[in-house]
Amino acid sequence: MEMQKMVKPIDILLVEDNPGDVELAREAFDATKIYNNLYVVDDGEKAMNFLYQTNGYADKPRPDLILLDLNLPKKDGREVLADIKADGHLKRIPVVILTTSSAEEDILKSYNLHANCYITKPIDLKQFVKVVRNIETFWFSIVTLPPNGEKK
Repeated sequence: MEMQKMVKPIDILLVEDNPGDVELAREAFDATKIYNNLYVVDDGEKAMNFLYQTNGYADKPRPDLILLDLNLPKKDGREVLADIKADGHLKRIPVVILTTSSAEEDILKSYNLHANCYITKPIDLKQFVKVVRNIETFWFSIVTLPPNGEKK
């Protein structure tokens, strides 16, 4: 526990409008060994405000990882992904698509928009928790993430 206080937490932005999936993700991340801060927004406009630190999000950090649902209110997840990857200050933040869609069109479009990973959400509670834990293990134990700075 003392060690965690000395280490900067991993900042994760979950963009998800389903309260049940948000709660499952919270539980799964709370149970992990990685020291993290999970931030949640429930639509695409709020996601962009969070990332640009505007409209009530000025004190929020730049996330180390974004978990993005595709089917969102106000601004679709595909639009959010396109905006992130087109912005020189945001494009290096890894974006994991975490959605119920297994449509080939959505998968191809997401990768064409430079998603770093595409995961179809399982319906089963235990499998969902397992997926979130595997995301955490892969992205924070195996992968070397880019520095969290403003460099282009």
